[in-house]
Amino acid sequence: MKLEFHHINYVSQDVEELDSFYRNVMKMETIAPEKFPRTSATKDKGYNGKIKFVTEGTMQMHLAEKDLDVAIKHNQDINPVEKGHIAFRTDDIEEFKRILEENDVPFSDYGTSFAKEWYQIFFKDPVGNVIEVHQLIS
Repeated sequence: MKLEFHHINYVSQDVEELDSFYRNVMKMETIAPEKFPRTSATKDKGYNGKIKFVTEGTMQMHLAEKDLDVAIKHNQDINPVEKGHIAFRTDDIEEFKRILEENDVPFSDYGTSFAKEWYQIFFKDPVGNVIEVHQLIS
């Protein structure tokens, strides 16, 4: 099983301000949102918040609108857009879930609720930082 760092997600009530800071002060480049097809949100599923994507050339940042209701809406314990998270990509999400279970690490399984091409799970490290692991699906 392969695991590699993928992105950092920061959340804000004002995504435009956050995007402007990272583009103008940190000189990061915009990544077209079309590169990240989203699942359509409904009142019961998904996430409809604003998202901007930037990079300095090797690392991605996903700048998302804070939404305190995402976990409740999906009947999950972990909300990935409450305070943000770091993300890793794997080539075997089922194996990674097995590793979490073997180590008694609870996780929230969002599947493809947010992204059409990513299967996503979220969990916390020992001090409460939220971590995403996702697998690219086609």
